[in-house]
Amino acid sequence: MNSSVPVFDLKGVTQKFGSFPALVNINLQIYPGERLALVGSSGAGKSTLLSLLNGTLLPTQGEVWALGRNLSSLTSRRLRQVQREIGTVYQQFQLVDSLKVIHNVNAGHLGHWSFFKAAWSLVRPLEVETAIKALAQVGIPEKIYESTDQLSGGQQQRVALARVLVQNPLVILADEPISSLDPELSREIMDLLRQMSHSGGKTLVVSLHSLEFARSHCQRLVGLRKGKIVFDAPVAAVSQEMIENLYRLGKS
Repeated sequence: MNSSVPVFDLKGVTQKFGSFPALVNINLQIYPGERLALVGSSGAGKSTLLSLLNGTLLPTQGEVWALGRNLSSLTSRRLRQVQREIGTVYQQFQLVDSLKVIHNVNAGHLGHWSFFKAAWSLVRPLEVETAIKALAQVGIPEKIYESTDQLSGGQQQRVALARVLVQNPLVILADEPISSLDPELSREIMDLLRQMSHSGGKTLVVSLHSLEFARSHCQRLVGLRKGKIVFDAPVAAVSQEMIENLYRLGKS
């Protein structure tokens, strides 16, 4: 049992969209430095859970605590302060295609920069050395001044990872980060996420369809099915029977 204070603590969390329950009575603790994979079929609630963790959604019922704060009780300003420490890598990358790579990487600074500084950086890029270092870590430093829409899908995902490196959060959330990539690129991106987590002592929570990568790159698996946690266990303790039960057809 981990005795440290959890980075995330979900207490009786239910999330509804209209009358549809996307998540039902979720109780979950995630601890500093863990690499945790959320697994389950499409529509199981993985993306909704990540949106609750980064505060872009607030729960219909229950409490989401992040970095020691109850997100539902925070002012907008305090919530933004917590969100600075939570970096998110999205399935669709969330890049501005019309901008050069450096501007998308520098978006990682926006939680700390003033509006004036951010606007000026679009004219004359700031923190260029920081951006080059981040892009070097993800293997594409030479792309710094290229237009983002000229990059391949794998390169765009690397830009999204570089943006999170620049943000330097305590936690990295990744929502299906390899869903649109081929197997070789998928392994490279998962290797980068594991390296970012391990070298910086960061907590990593990643939703994945690929059980292979969930097992090989994470320490703990949380199986979601129809908005409920079916299992929560270390990778080595997750049996084939547990996996089959997670993906079985029919009623809960």
